[in-house]
Amino acid sequence: MKYSLAFFVAIWLSGCSIFGAPTELDETKTWQADRIYQEADAKMRDRDYDKAIKYFQKLESRYPHGKYAAQAQLETAYAYYKKSDPVSCTAAAERFIKLHPNHPNVDYAYYMRGLASFTERGVVDRLTSQEINDRDPKAMNASFLAFKELTTRYPESRYAKDSALRMTYLVNALAAHELHVARYYMKRQAYLAAVNRCKYVFENYPQSTGLEEALVIMISAYESLQMKDLKDDAMRVLKTNYPDSKMLDKNMTTDERVWWKFWDSL
Repeated sequence: MKYSLAFFVAIWLSGCSIFGAPTELDETKTWQADRIYQEADAKMRDRDYDKAIKYFQKLESRYPHGKYAAQAQLETAYAYYKKSDPVSCTAAAERFIKLHPNHPNVDYAYYMRGLASFTERGVVDRLTSQEINDRDPKAMNASFLAFKELTTRYPESRYAKDSALRMTYLVNALAAHELHVARYYMKRQAYLAAVNRCKYVFENYPQSTGLEEALVIMISAYESLQMKDLKDDAMRVLKTNYPDSKMLDKNMTTDERVWWKFWDSL
């Protein structure tokens, strides 16, 4: 008898391994829309974002035309943002924009799309505490364009002011990235490449805070290339726009003014 029982137990366990684990019970099966939303909101407050996303998605799929459906989509984007999943956050925000282009809260979706890229960091960044200007500018560009679209489409949005401030920060960060690369080229004596990076800053980020440094790098590069006329032109621009620049310190003698090697001290 005991062998027969062992045999049936073995068969039952084998069946479990073949057909998989028992189906997970859905505690929301009998819940109404407002109950699901309340539970999802509670999970958000508890920072259990995975569970909140699960509830929001159930709410949307079960009541796609209900009053909570659109809000659940926005909350889903925010939950992905809070759990540091920029790809999913962007996808959720873009989905909302596509489904509800005229929704009164669509500006929030644009804002979330910008925030997702604004805070996006790769594994290497997190492990090395890498500065934003040292990173690939793709995410920064995406964030800038998202914020720009928000401020252009909805200048009166409650998120417009913050978006504009973030755009200013991103412009300076993007310019800093180009100058970071320019310094890299200077160290390797790739002077023309460094000049081109600086020109890119002037052409694309004329309002950034990096213009003075861009001029200094250009002067340094032209000095190394023995292009006196171009160096003098850049110097005149520097003197005109930045008369108090440290690179123009009148107390320094010509022999001491070795500022074209400034990157060695950075």
